[in-house]
Amino acid sequence: MTFSLNRRAFATGMLMSLAVPLLAPALAQENYPTGPVKLVVPFGAGGLNDTTARLWADKVSPHLGQPIIVENRPGGGGLIGTVEVANAKPDGYTLLLGSSTTQVIVPLAAETKR
Repeated sequence: MTFSLNRRAFATGMLMSLAVPLLAPALAQENYPTGPVKLVVPFGAGGLNDTTARLWADKVSPHLGQPIIVENRPGGGGLIGTVEVANAKPDGYTLLLGSSTTQVIVPLAAETKR
């Protein structure tokens, strides 16, 4: 027996699998969210990361009952958007769509310059 998976089903599964680890801590709160959630993409609009974020936001927003606003903050190899999220109020309303660049390469590069 062979199992066939088309691109759309695969992409939907991947996007929904992102929702669980990102939103699990926030969903543990009683009334989360009570307002819009901001998803920061530390890269320019129109790229793969931006498209992924917008698809994810469209799928998850109805489950939250609140809009998810995608904001692009390009620059510095993803550093500008990442720092914005790191400095945001830790209330679960500002999320980051990170990548290996923002989570591994930029911190390692900053560490080697010290």
